[in-house]
Amino acid sequence: QVQLVESGGGSVQAGGSLRLSCAASGSTANTNRMGWFRQPPGKEREGLACIKSSSGSTYYADSVTGRFSISRDTAKSMVYLQMNSLKPEDTAMYYCAAAQRSGRCFVADDYNFWGQGTQVTVSS
Repeated sequence: QVQLVESGGGSVQAGGSLRLSCAASGSTANTNRMGWFRQPPGKEREGLACIKSSSGSTYYADSVTGRFSISRDTAKSMVYLQMNSLKPEDTAMYYCAAAQRSGRCFVADDYNFWGQGTQVTVSS
């Protein structure tokens, strides 16, 4: 089992930045990758970025490429999502997720464990 706790959400004006944090605990040594997702009200969950545990390779959805950056601090069992140039359409609940087996980076069903989410609101 892996427990995930997100933090760092909040309200920001368009063009601003936020850094989300995800604290992982439990069987973190067995994870294949960590990912960030978001879900606006009334919409489906969208995969944003993931980082492979073994290589540290990162992957981004087109919607956030060039604006968001995923990183990790392995020693602290932390994963981060740096979000720059935020837009009102980035408003959503943001979730951290962990996958124990290889799978698709941006597909929610391919992840085993989820945090409770942190709200990000971007005003124009």
